[in-house]
Amino acid sequence: MSPYPHLLSPLNLGFVTLPNRTLMGSMHTGLEEAPDGYDRQARFFARRAQGGAGLIVTGGVSPNEAGRLGRKGAVMREAVVAGHARITTAVRQSGGLIVLQLLHAGRYARHDGLVAPSPIASRINPLTPRELTEDEILLTIKDFANAAMLAKEAGYHGVEIMGSEGYLLNQFLAPRTNQRTDRWGGSAANRQRLPAEIVRAVRARCGEEFILVYRQSLLDLVEGGSTFDEVVDQAKTVAAAGANLVNTGIGWHEARIPTIAHMVPRGAFAWAAARLRSHLNLPVVASNRINTPELADRLIADGNADMVSMARPFLSDPDFVAKARAGRRAVINVCIGCNQACLDNAFTGQLTTCMVNPAACREAEFGDVAAPIEPKRVAVVGAGPAGLAAAVTSAERGHRVTLFEMSERIGGQFNLARRIPGKEDYAETILYYGARLSELGVEVRLGTLARAQELLAAAYDHVILATGVEPRVLDSVGMDDPRVLTYAQAIEMPERAGDTVAILGAGGIGFDVAQLLAHPTGAGDPTEPDIEGFSRDWGIDTAFTERGALQRPPTSWPAARRVTIFQRKPGSAFGAGLSKTRGWANVQEVAHRGVAMTGDVVYGHLALEGLHVTVGGIPRLVVADTFVLCIGQEPQAGIAPALAAGRVPYSLVGGARDAAGLDAVRAIEEGTRAALTI
Repeated sequence: MSPYPHLLSPLNLGFVTLPNRTLMGSMHTGLEEAPDGYDRQARFFARRAQGGAGLIVTGGVSPNEAGRLGRKGAVMREAVVAGHARITTAVRQSGGLIVLQLLHAGRYARHDGLVAPSPIASRINPLTPRELTEDEILLTIKDFANAAMLAKEAGYHGVEIMGSEGYLLNQFLAPRTNQRTDRWGGSAANRQRLPAEIVRAVRARCGEEFILVYRQSLLDLVEGGSTFDEVVDQAKTVAAAGANLVNTGIGWHEARIPTIAHMVPRGAFAWAAARLRSHLNLPVVASNRINTPELADRLIADGNADMVSMARPFLSDPDFVAKARAGRRAVINVCIGCNQACLDNAFTGQLTTCMVNPAACREAEFGDVAAPIEPKRVAVVGAGPAGLAAAVTSAERGHRVTLFEMSERIGGQFNLARRIPGKEDYAETILYYGARLSELGVEVRLGTLARAQELLAAAYDHVILATGVEPRVLDSVGMDDPRVLTYAQAIEMPERAGDTVAILGAGGIGFDVAQLLAHPTGAGDPTEPDIEGFSRDWGIDTAFTERGALQRPPTSWPAARRVTIFQRKPGSAFGAGLSKTRGWANVQEVAHRGVAMTGDVVYGHLALEGLHVTVGGIPRLVVADTFVLCIGQEPQAGIAPALAAGRVPYSLVGGARDAAGLDAVRAIEEGTRAALTI
């Protein structure tokens, strides 16, 4: 019997049968505009087809020039058909099914020619769009149909019409952005006309045996969004016009509610997909924060959806489906919702990749893990993220690997991260590496301090030092004072913190510590997500009685302690150095729990009465039960000189190489690259 019988069952669309119920959701990776983008996309998508994805959706490609995401944004036109054919050929040869997403950015476009239903600028775009004329709207319909036909000529099995996330078609649907008084605005029926006409035109142009997915905005999560009845009517309208699948989207890009970041519970919006599904006679796809096969299978089994969309999970593990089918759940490299190398990169114009899978979108660069010409004996010192990546990659290449770790468990800094409320999924990465180490036969020596002389005596061919970092301390704030904790101590033993806490440092770790110490219950079980609590805290109307599914959130959330974060930088916004796509949510989380934030601070000495500081040059006494140092990290690479003296080839990776600006993205990539050079 299949371990996931519902997820892995086929879905018959009449003229084509999808092999399973997984949809690899659209992600704009940056490959769409890269000079060698077609070949790189071909390799990227073919790899996911080989791994068993049921239906693949590409990144968004515009049907015309006005709809481009940026000045150099991808457009579907005759001249690029041959390039796209390289993508579809590779996917077909790998046994996959792939559709091209057609996306018109509307007022989200970052170029001078942006257009929209009405000339209303978005708060996330400084440019104001021009209002489309009647003739331009009719031409846009033709452009969508023509682009779909070109996609068919290129070998795509179909298209996805992007009608979600606040892009053009979504803008036509919502009173927030559509203030027209002609037949394309005003009443709900008029606002819904354009998407239906586009679907109808695509179906007429491309024929019946062509997959047509409509990406429906299910919850706008913005003021002036659609009502639930309007969402249902829209879905029914596009179904009648010829759509085969309704894929659901959650939230506009300008929404002030997190929808895919790590603090969003698993399956947080499946309830909305279930509600829509009860009104449709068309397969409905659930989306957002569905990252494990057991969750996906349960959502389908319980009738929430007919399929599940998983975008980032196919970044983190292209073999997600194949492993699930083979009963190898433990070695699925689960997406942890960090956003750090995918969405953060996409929104800053960098190539998308993945923290836990640095080969994502860089398949040609990393290549298949090639066996070495001659297997070597490799020692990896440190079992944090960098060391784990180095050990696993080395073993995958055929080397005989010994992994040394001075503590009694693997995971390093991820053992701290998983204790932070909202970051519980970081434990999945530790589980993945543990299973892979066992599967690959890596010798793991826990509770073992690797000494240089012992490594030299063992005559390893190569040593990878991934010894990580240690918290930085302040001479003026003595660690012998029981009121003082390092961030590691605070995270591992939050019970040591008193009722009032001063956190020195406002980087990512500082905000993590604040989130933990202010939280009333601490980290939970991600398999038992508190969707009701998350929705209540962030103002999501699960009854969907309000436009956009918004309700007034509580002004404050429960808090366990009174916490203040101190920052040295003057005039710098708190959270400025956090994730580009979720940092604002991290700041809001702690602010809602009453965490105060004070900047332009110079730390003085800790005395019996409190910590002497200056704030904006004015002396101040900070009185607190507990002071937590989150002021940075120092590298631990003490045995490197001895290895060099012994002429043992070695690599320094992660924090051991450079603690400045360290994050797991860099650590895992460096560990992987080091292993590939041996």
